[in-house]
Amino acid sequence: MKGDKKDLWYLDNGYSRHMTRDKTKFAKVELKEEGFITYGDNNKGKILGNGVIGNGSSFNINNVLLVEGLKHNLISISQLCDKGFKVMFEPNSCLIYDAYGNIVLIGK
Repeated sequence: MKGDKKDLWYLDNGYSRHMTRDKTKFAKVELKEEGFITYGDNNKGKILGNGVIGNGSSFNINNVLLVEGLKHNLISISQLCDKGFKVMFEPNSCLIYDAYGNIVLIGK
């Protein structure tokens, strides 16, 4: 169902990696166990794979982890910045620009 919490992506500055538990979010995913991530409460999530989310053509986010049991979809602000994206926070939104200055994501 659209609008469901599992469809939302949260911009996060506490994690160093993009991650989701929903395999259907991926345009391309390689399934392989890659260890565990540790949450802020010291619980662990099993990494089941790594892939690309996006529409498959004009905008994609690479190196997204597929994590078993993750409660929210997370986009890492630091990982975006490391890949050349610019993240700009405004009073009621967050704009993410690609290296060419095009807005590629708008957060609320």
